Parts: sequence; C-alpha cells; structure tokens
Amino acid sequence: MRYVSTRAASVLAGDRKRFCEILLEGLAPDGGLYLPEHYPQVSSATLEGWRGLSYAQLAFEILSLYIDDIPPADLRALCEKTYTEEVFGTREIVPLRPLEDGLYLEALSNGPTLAFKDMAMQLLGNLFEYELARRGEELNILGATSGDTGSAAEYAMRGKKGVRVFMTSPKGRMSPFQQAQMFSLQDANIHNIAIEGVFDDCQDIVKAVSNDLDFKRQYKIGTVNSINWARLLAQVVYYFAGYIQATSGSAQKVSFTVPSGNFGNICAGHVARMMGLPIERLVVATNENDVLDEFFRTGVYRVRSSADTHETSSPSMDISKASNFERFVFDLLGRDGAKTRVLFHDQLAAKGRFDLGADPAFPQARERYGFASGKSTHANRLATIRDIWQRFGTMIDTHTADGVKVAREHLQPGVPMIVLETALPIKFAATIEEALGQSPTRPAKFEGIEALPKRVLELPADAAAVKRYIVAAVN
Repeated sequence: MRYVSTRAASVLAGDRKRFCEILLEGLAPDGGLYLPEHYPQVSSATLEGWRGLSYAQLAFEILSLYIDDIPPADLRALCEKTYTEEVFGTREIVPLRPLEDGLYLEALSNGPTLAFKDMAMQLLGNLFEYELARRGEELNILGATSGDTGSAAEYAMRGKKGVRVFMTSPKGRMSPFQQAQMFSLQDANIHNIAIEGVFDDCQDIVKAVSNDLDFKRQYKIGTVNSINWARLLAQVVYYFAGYIQATSGSAQKVSFTVPSGNFGNICAGHVARMMGLPIERLVVATNENDVLDEFFRTGVYRVRSSADTHETSSPSMDISKASNFERFVFDLLGRDGAKTRVLFHDQLAAKGRFDLGADPAFPQARERYGFASGKSTHANRLATIRDIWQRFGTMIDTHTADGVKVAREHLQPGVPMIVLETALPIKFAATIEEALGQSPTRPAKFEGIEALPKRVLELPADAAAVKRYIVAAVN
C-alpha cells in the first residue's frame, strides 16, 4: 500500500510513500493530506467472517489492509496492547446501546480521557513509540485542540520514549474540565500552550509550522491531529464494530450520524463506506458553526473569521476550517489533486470560500457518497439532553445531543441509525446542569481535577512564537 497527497499533481513513484513514512510526517510537503492510492475492498464474506472477532482482532484485520511495513505479528501485538477492557472499561470496547426504535448510541468515550479521541490516540501513542524505537529517533508532536484531542494525545503520549507533545488550545474556550485534564499534567514531555484566539488559529499555527519544511525536518515535527492519516485509519475500525453489533447479516445497511467540526470522525466513516461497509447515509451534525451543513446543502464552503466563530455549549465543534474536509473533496472531484489544490490552497486563501454548487460532481456527495447534514442549537441541545434522560435514563453530552437531534431528522424505516457518542457528560457539566438540574457523574480518578496545579504557557496567535518555544524546549 502506498499513499499520495490530496494536492499531488500525479501519482508517480516519487510521490508515493509507505505507511510508516507518513505516520511520523503529518501534512504532506505540498501542504496536502495523505490518502491511500486506493481503498481496499471488504467483501460480504469477509465482513461476515469478522463477526466473531474481538475489537483488537478486528482492528488488526482492518489496519493490516493499509499497513504492510510493520510485521504482522508486531501490528497484532500493538492492537492487542491498545484495545483492552482495562483501558476502555468493557469487553466490547465500543458497546452499542439502543435508544428509541431504530436509533442507537455507539459508546466511544470509555477511554482514559472520556472522549472518542482515545479510540485512535491510544493506538497512535503505541505506533509512535514502536516506530521511533525502530529508527532510534525522537519526535516533537505539535497539535491543536478544541477540547478533546489535546487531553487524549497527552494521556496517550505521556511517558512515551522519544516523544514530546506541544499542544495548542484556544485560551478560555474549553470547558473547565477539559482545561484541567490537560493543564494539570506535570509530565516533562508534555507542553501546553494556550493561544489567544480560537481553535482555527491554533490549527493555522500547526499547518504553518508543518509547511515550514526546513524547521519541520530540523526539529522532527509530527502531528496527532486528524490530519495524521494513522489517527483517521484507527477510527475506521469502530464503524465496522458498530455495524456488526447493529446487524445480523451483511446484506443489511445502517446509517451513522456524527457530530462533526473538523470532519475527521465522519471522514473515517467515508473511508469505511468506500471499503464496502454497507452504509446508507453518513449524516454530518453541526452546531451553530454550520460550515459543513452549509456545504452539503448548497455546495458553498465558506470559512468564518475568528470573530464569526461562535462560542457554543458544544465547544469541541466551534470550528470553521474543517481540515479533513480536503480528503473528501479530493475523492468527490475524482481524485484530481490539481483541482483540489486550487480550491484549498488558492481560492480558500484568497477568498475564504469556494463554491462547488454548480460542479457536476457536487450531487455525488449525496447520491454516490451518501452524505446528509443538519444543524443543532443550544436550545436543541438542552431539549435533547432532557428528553433522552427523561425517557431512557441515559445522560448524554452536548455534542452527542447535537448528533441525536440531527439523527432523528434522517431516520429511515428498516435502517438502523447509529449516533457516535463523542464524550461523557462530565466534560460539559455546566450545560448538563442547565438541562437537568443535576450534575453528571464524575469518575473517581477525576475528583478535584480542577483544583490541581496548572502547567500552561500563554502565547499570541503567532506561529513564530510557537516555533521559538519549541526550539527552547528541545534545546
């Protein structure tokens, strides 16, 4: 298996890379994102044969279709080390829970930081440590978080040999619990940087540093954001796991609704569908920052300014530049790297938008690729949290509530609809209390976390300032 950039003018041999090369690289040198040259196909018979596998075994089967430069025995051991009941709380790892008729929740938030990001980040930490040990190298991870990526990355990488983490986050824009999870870590290889701005500013810094190829190579900069293909690949596994739990035969179709800001989580669903998983619809659920909903309704992708990016009660989706969206657009345009580059490098930079509404490819977003979308507001969030609690005794977080609200608008008879849970309610306690008049349950290991000493540096939204800090910390 070889990988190409979404902005590659060709797929000549010199442009193609193997998995372990892109594992440590993040963005491609041309500023694009890596995707496999082709999506391996999973037959109905193979899918049926996977029904009896554990989650770790399923992960190995799927990952091995994309990774051929790690010996199979080593890859299997990495999967078995990562996906354990001890780490994720249940034997199923991602148990499926029925709500009302035809609607399910897939629990992805039982990992160390109580968010779905753990599903991929725990594996990424083990992959990084393994590959760096093979090479005898070190890696400086630069990331951006709107809430959950940061803590998931830091908990996965803390204490790992050869790895430092520099995690940027928007100052004051995360919940107190999310901030405490990150800033209370005292490990020497963990560096938290609060940026004076919004998440998009943090993401811009990561991309700017990654695009400085000399600096990237000298200081061995890597990424854990979902621009890293390895992280997105790990997320593909739970789509297969959810499908297997929701169906009894491979002829049946399911749909997924995914709360989405950066398009990484649902892009993994797109990959699963391209592999042959029988997915009817992939429904994008946004909050008031509805850039993605606007695109799937109109074909217009319009980035908002920092001032126009709303601060909401589902803050992990307070994003207007969905970095993974480029991967889907690349596929939508027939894998035309030159056209993708014009849209994301030229038009978006110059105008802050592009419009595919009149492009013959745009209808294929729904017709061929199965995408649909919807939007949720704070009032919707409160009503949904209240309804799910009163009717089913299940407490959901604010982002999952966005997902449930939008999922209900896209139900189809006979097609199970699976909503991907994104986090446990304790991470957004203030809104849960507003909706239900009571506090969510707090795991014992997180008691008093907000009162712990904080270790965080505040910097302006300036890539040069972040680079200076990395240089000082490394040297």
